Amino acid sequence: MTQMRCLVVIAGPTAVGKTRLSVDLASAFVGEIISADSMQIYRGMDIGTAKISREEMNGVPHWGIDIVDPQIPFSVVDYRELADKWLSDIWNRGHLPFLVGGTGLYIRALTESYNFTDFAGDPEFRNRLAELARIHGPQVLHDRLREVDPESASRLHPNDIRRIIRALEIYEYTGKPMSVQVEPSQRKTRFPVLKIGLTMSDRELLYQRINQRVDAMVEKGLVQEVQSLLDRGIHKELISMQAIGYKEIISYLEGQVTLEEAIETIKLGSRRYAKRQLSWFRQDPNFHWLEVDRMSWDDLYERCYRLVQEFQHRFANTVEIKEDGGTRA
Repeated sequence: MTQMRCLVVIAGPTAVGKTRLSVDLASAFVGEIISADSMQIYRGMDIGTAKISREEMNGVPHWGIDIVDPQIPFSVVDYRELADKWLSDIWNRGHLPFLVGGTGLYIRALTESYNFTDFAGDPEFRNRLAELARIHGPQVLHDRLREVDPESASRLHPNDIRRIIRALEIYEYTGKPMSVQVEPSQRKTRFPVLKIGLTMSDRELLYQRINQRVDAMVEKGLVQEVQSLLDRGIHKELISMQAIGYKEIISYLEGQVTLEEAIETIKLGSRRYAKRQLSWFRQDPNFHWLEVDRMSWDDLYERCYRLVQEFQHRFANTVEIKEDGGTRA
């Protein structure tokens, strides 16, 4: 019997409510969840990334969390290779996969068939590199580029930060140096995908949720988590440690700012990140957008349940995966 080969995406900005909805839907549809969060991949970075707890998982299998240490380089190509295996295993078990998170490039990498030489880029990754150069000087980026792409490093001056960041970005999201990139293939959907986007009509309410989440992170021990990472030898110059919430606490621990100033900077950075997330996802016309502040939780769940149910019925036992990543009936 042909196995169903479909994927449900639940995406949206930070703090909008993706976790609870995805667990409830996965429980109802015998599903498993793949995380699409570029920071939750790191072990030991739990509080600052709002990582789901075992209790919150409610018995639903989760993949893509705690898979590498913070000092290990990890590209979107690495993610897609692992996620393809998780998808295949979930399908072979006869379960429905849910791809859940706010990292748009991870979602695009798994759902579309193309290479990344033509991608618009990841603003959050660029911002982390720019911040790294601002704090530690441009040489730290040039040294990193020399490690992964010596040819490009030899052509670029250490102060040419913009081009160095672009070269590092291409390597990060392709796993290959900029000098060996090939022509991009045409983007196409790899298999049937239902995309559900969560947002809020009241942007200030979303920002309020974000601020409350940051306060909760600090109360749970964010400062202690960052200190523990540093004590383990996780260097502050690592890209992983430039994530929102971590670099600000490092500045506090080094005495550069007060804790209150660090917290306010985290809140501001998180709000800006949410805005960028929404801008990214809004570019995709295939999302079914739901404003979570305009309906009760039960209504939101019922709307999503019907969307998934109709999607499942439409493609059940009709789609297989071809070796080239396309689909066939």
